[in-house]
Amino acid sequence: MGKLSNKVTVITGGAGGIGKVTAETFLKEGAKVVLVDLFQEALDKAQADLAEFGEVLTVQADVSKEADVQNYVNKTVEAFGTIDVFFNNAGIEGKVAPLVDQKVEDFDLVMNVNVRGVFLGLKYVLPVMTKQGFGSVINTSSVAGLSGSPGVAPYITSKHAVVGLTKTAALEVTSSNIRVNSIHPSPVNTRMMRSLEEGMNVTQEAMAQAIPLGRYGESEDIAKLVLFLASDDSTFITGAQYRIDGGMGAS
Repeated sequence: MGKLSNKVTVITGGAGGIGKVTAETFLKEGAKVVLVDLFQEALDKAQADLAEFGEVLTVQADVSKEADVQNYVNKTVEAFGTIDVFFNNAGIEGKVAPLVDQKVEDFDLVMNVNVRGVFLGLKYVLPVMTKQGFGSVINTSSVAGLSGSPGVAPYITSKHAVVGLTKTAALEVTSSNIRVNSIHPSPVNTRMMRSLEEGMNVTQEAMAQAIPLGRYGESEDIAKLVLFLASDDSTFITGAQYRIDGGMGAS
């Protein structure tokens, strides 16, 4: 029996690096997985790659659009009856530029995906979990949600907002035995970091020097933490912010 045996899990940003690796981890632990992503082609590839590990459903959605969020929740419930675990993971990095040079529309785009998307996911998933009387939600924030950094004001702002949503949601659903936590990765070796490296005109090696353990995180590192928070190994943990940052928070 796996740690998520027969659990219905929804992962937004499911076709990306962290989402896809977490999906594989969940499947190997016995879960049924619903992958939600903006790009259908990426979803199709992820589903094909993961099919050998277990049951995977894909739903194309823009997480910033209310109707799309309602649709992925409805399709999950129609297919599997409920939602036990929600990895509220979709996010974008935005443009790298000083705050005064950030365009309002670029700020709005990041906030729509990273904050509105998390809010809408909570708004429509939590009632499903409340009805059954249990569930675990893991929101993806960042080390950027716990400190400042120049050049990425929209991203920093959005990831701080995820902390507030996490704490508020956690307190609102304790009576329904639902846990809500956030994770805070350091730079992770994914497409997003290639974009940020280019925008900041720095190399991976230079960025890694700011991490005490001397390397980027890998998607597998993040997936293991998400599995812990999704499983019954963490039943007394809610409203918490979990750094997974190679020691960045210690300095």
